Amino acid sequence: MSRYYNKDLLKEKLELEQIYDLLDLWGGEPEYTDGGLIATTICHNPPGLGSRKLYYYQNTQLCHCYSGCAEPSFDIFELCIKVMKIQKNLDWELYDAMDFIASYFGFEGTSVNQQSNELEDWEIFKRNIELPPPIVVPILQEYNSNILSRFAYPRIEAWEQEGITKEVQHRNLIGYYPVEEQIVIPHFDINNRLIGIRGRYLSDYYAERYGKYRPLHIMNKEYSHPLSMNLYNINNSKEAIRKSKIAIIFESEKSTLQYQSYYGYNNDISVACCGSNLSYYQVNILRDLGVNEIIIAFDRQFQKRYDDEYQKLINKLTSIYNKYKNMVKVTIIFDKDMITPYKASPTDIGPEVFEKLLKERIIL
Repeated sequence: MSRYYNKDLLKEKLELEQIYDLLDLWGGEPEYTDGGLIATTICHNPPGLGSRKLYYYQNTQLCHCYSGCAEPSFDIFELCIKVMKIQKNLDWELYDAMDFIASYFGFEGTSVNQQSNELEDWEIFKRNIELPPPIVVPILQEYNSNILSRFAYPRIEAWEQEGITKEVQHRNLIGYYPVEEQIVIPHFDINNRLIGIRGRYLSDYYAERYGKYRPLHIMNKEYSHPLSMNLYNINNSKEAIRKSKIAIIFESEKSTLQYQSYYGYNNDISVACCGSNLSYYQVNILRDLGVNEIIIAFDRQFQKRYDDEYQKLINKLTSIYNKYKNMVKVTIIFDKDMITPYKASPTDIGPEVFEKLLKERIIL
């Protein structure tokens, strides 16, 4: 089925961590900077041969090469075209690049022959799409877990007040890094390999400047990983997911820790995609466990029904549903009655509210 993509709208969907994922996928060895990202010059060199002079600026959503490119400024789609030519000798056009990036992150385009979207709420879910090709989940870089012994592990009372018990914090190695006032959140893959460490800023100053969550940076080493290629907590919940054949997918790490606190370690079927998008890689991790149903449990990112944010969230959930409904049953927690606060996770108010939302989830 032919799809149409609006370049500007597609670019707006891409978060900084997804740009990081693409640069990492293409061998650019990216690192975070104050204003965005820095990588090797894969825009005109094969992986491993360029200098570290390719920058991505978050405010402009543009890449800039400070070495070797005749036209040094370009967006992520133009970079994709350059990379495909250099690495695979493919002559891609803009549409090819947009389709690749949209498919990679599970973004839905618009059918060329699609009628006006005058569908009420969830009627849009009835559209059909093609079954995507199988994807092999890559093995990510492993970091030496000895680094975890360097952190302090105090009680984080703020998280205890949000329903995350000290036992769950301890079991998940939630620590504290005083240098940048960050809560330390280690990320493991399904085989318990340490593949990244994220820090959650406690300081409003740092959070506003860099965002609440950021890969930990210690002694010139950045403990980052492509978030779209793993699911947080999958190392803990894999056995319960395998037995129940159901997985609940939250946005943030904190939600899985709340779920584990409410229902116990042995009953934990939660994972986090660490964002508001779901990739093929993440879905395939769950399919390999024999999952029959995934429950999308994203935050309530709207202030009132039918406002712009409400419609944007519906569109996002619609895209996820349409992308994966032929691979696995997809059901959705959607707080249409607004019983949780604005931007809250379904688990933030406690198990009773979560169970009500779970029971009323959208089943199609």
